[in-house]
Amino acid sequence: MSQVENKKKELINQYALKDGDTGSVDVQVAILSQRIKALTAHLEANKHDHNTRRALLRLAGRRRRLLSYLDRIDSERYRSLVGRLGLRR
Repeated sequence: MSQVENKKKELINQYALKDGDTGSVDVQVAILSQRIKALTAHLEANKHDHNTRRALLRLAGRRRRLLSYLDRIDSERYRSLVGRLGLRR
């Protein structure tokens, strides 16, 4: 298994609401946050990679929409997730 797959499984185990949970908002936001961090590091080294910059913006937008949805349905879970991930919302 690759390093990316291992990290993804760790995130799923850490943020899952129950066993076998891979699609909850919490898990999706955690995985997106990890991908955003990786792309941000890539862009620091490769400033002219505009395709990756566009992909990063799309991922950030998707994470923002998921977090807005979570805030609407369960604001306590939203605050907990933002705190656990260290996001600035």
